[in-house]
Amino acid sequence: MLVPWGVFAVGAAIKFWRLTSPFRRQQTGIPTSTEHSRQTLERIWERDQQAV
Repeated sequence: MLVPWGVFAVGAAIKFWRLTSPFRRQQTGIPTSTEHSRQTLERIWERDQQAV
């Protein structure tokens, strides 16, 4: 009885993941690693310091 619901849930999750993958890829402001994030924040901080 629970097997069909499990199959349905897995299928729905896969469909949702495929439908939302283009939106996740388009989010350009999100860094892919902590090192990249740190470098981006440092550059922003340096620009702010130069503007003052």
